[in-house]
Amino acid sequence: MTTVLKLGGSVVTEKDTRETVDDDALTTAAGIVGEWMGGDGSGSPPLVLVHGGGSFGHPAAAAHGVSATEGSRDAAALVAVHRAMGRLNERVVTALQAAGVAALPVRPLSLVDRTDEAVNCPAEPVESMLDEGFSPVLHGDVVVHREKGGTVLSGDGLVVALADALDADRIGVCSTVPGVLDDDGEVVTEIPSYGAVADLVGESESTDVTGGMAGKIRALLDTEQPAAIFGLDGLATFLETGQAGTTVR
Repeated sequence: MTTVLKLGGSVVTEKDTRETVDDDALTTAAGIVGEWMGGDGSGSPPLVLVHGGGSFGHPAAAAHGVSATEGSRDAAALVAVHRAMGRLNERVVTALQAAGVAALPVRPLSLVDRTDEAVNCPAEPVESMLDEGFSPVLHGDVVVHREKGGTVLSGDGLVVALADALDADRIGVCSTVPGVLDDDGEVVTEIPSYGAVADLVGESESTDVTGGMAGKIRALLDTEQPAAIFGLDGLATFLETGQAGTTVR
């Protein structure tokens, strides 16, 4: 049973302070993953991790005018965003390894390309890592976008592409909220369509070039795998049961 898990950028970074990691949250998340994996990955099914951009990728992309839809052919601009994400990826991989996870970094710019209609994410390199007992750690990144130069591929979009390419069994998205919330602040237990929650999801208050919660839901509705959106407090429950927070079907 293969799990694709996203650690949101708003979870692992202080999203309103540029290039600042939330060390406590990252350490907690890594510890939960490490405990579930039995310290070395031997006690759990294959796990692929993806993390968002948070205060690293989003400000860099915004500063260079690159988004999920607005492309650039300025190589220096694309590299600036990629390097920002690399700095965060290094911190995430280091935290996971410290928690006993056999984490290896995977940089999407060198692996993935896209068009307006689809994301091409080859499964073989990631599958090889899983077969050898490693946990690949990918991230939102700039990628080559045909006829647009390079655009941002969000961590949410990457999660969906990976889940489809790997024929994963389940998807988890760990956010700063316990799930999608209704007008009374209660968790919406299930989302069958975007229209069911369109009035509930708004824009992110922090710089986000990938669509915030609305982008997450739209991306997850495009995949066949069951997906869950939950907070850090629900991470252990999701890993154990596959269910936590809001289920997107």
